[in-house]
Amino acid sequence: RDGDPALEPPPGSPDHGLRVAAYYWWVFPNLMLNVYPWGLSLNLVQPLAPDRTRIAFRAWVRDAPAEAPASPATSGDDCYQMYTSGTTGHPKGAQLTNANLLTIVPVITTEFTSWEATDVSLVCMPLFHIGGSGYGLMGFYCGGTNIILRETIPAAILQAISRYRVTKAFLVPALLLFLLQTPGVEETDFSSLGLVIYGASPIPLDLLRRSMETFKCGFAQTYGLTETSGGITWLPPEDHDPEGNEKMRSCGKPHSRAEIRILGADGSDMPVGEVGEIACRSPQNMKGYWNLPQATASAIRDGWLFTGDAGYLDADGYLYIHDRVKDLIVSGGENIYPAEVESVLFGHPCVADVAVIGVPDDRWGEAVKAVVVKKPGADVTEQELIAYARERIAHFKAPRSVDFAASLPRNPSGKILKRELRAPYWAGRDRQVN
Repeated sequence: RDGDPALEPPPGSPDHGLRVAAYYWWVFPNLMLNVYPWGLSLNLVQPLAPDRTRIAFRAWVRDAPAEAPASPATSGDDCYQMYTSGTTGHPKGAQLTNANLLTIVPVITTEFTSWEATDVSLVCMPLFHIGGSGYGLMGFYCGGTNIILRETIPAAILQAISRYRVTKAFLVPALLLFLLQTPGVEETDFSSLGLVIYGASPIPLDLLRRSMETFKCGFAQTYGLTETSGGITWLPPEDHDPEGNEKMRSCGKPHSRAEIRILGADGSDMPVGEVGEIACRSPQNMKGYWNLPQATASAIRDGWLFTGDAGYLDADGYLYIHDRVKDLIVSGGENIYPAEVESVLFGHPCVADVAVIGVPDDRWGEAVKAVVVKKPGADVTEQELIAYARERIAHFKAPRSVDFAASLPRNPSGKILKRELRAPYWAGRDRQVN
């Protein structure tokens, strides 16, 4: 420890170097380590800090003293400044403390599931994602083995599971979809795999069933955010019935050190089964957003973290996620959650991927539009998909139009960038809601 938290801005786009320079200007860290093959990043940053020395990492490690640094850490110190995914706006630096992470690690490794020194964990999510670096802490904490992949490449993930006899893995729904579409998945040896943990975005029930059939191991869902240092709920394998049950649509119950409330627009608690904004109180909750006091005050109120996610609790205390509050579509005064419509359309045999957004409509305010990626060789029309949805959900929730695309825009952690999808339809308007 050198007295400063770790900071990792997300890579992966053509303007990565410029974005790193912007992060540097915003945070101004004492040490910046470039582990990616893009020297451009450091070249852009160095003029911002002419007093900083550029060093060779390997030589720095080689010449470092063997003694531990005399800089005592406290539980309230920041240890990681992790940036949010930025799907609904600019990424914000969540300040995670030692206490935050020391709360979640024993919960996941003992209360959620058993984690042993013999476990081999696959860390294939980006390390700037809580599902990468946060999940990776579990194996280290228990003295197990971590297989860390530099890039999230489906074929390499399948190979690693078989080659290293992986026993546990964290995979987001988008990655599960890509793995099922990868040639050779049916021939991959998954016999060592005991548990797949999934989360970070809603999962269509059909995709979950297909994943369980393919991997033939236990599946568990967790719900959490960067701001909660990771998972605050757990849906264990015993609640996963291959034939399907209502609990499989949930993300489980909160653990013993997390409380959840469902709040209405006026801040009052919603009744069981009624949708509202999810708020969490836990020692896992972040300290705040770096350098953003107003955003921090908006997110954390009276000790509760307002997640920006919409959901409800059932009578048994299981949490069900509907969608991001900001992705809610209001059409003719009715609230429509895109994830519900996406889950239905994903069950169509010709659909490989789908996103549902609200677009302007002079009569209804917003209209439901689906953007669909067809499976290779599939032939399906707009009207066929609309009819398919209307047979399975309320007519007002079904898409009024369908556009077809070659792919959907996603961030490096697999989340669909819906603001990018919405932008062309709302161009020239003052706001993205009618």
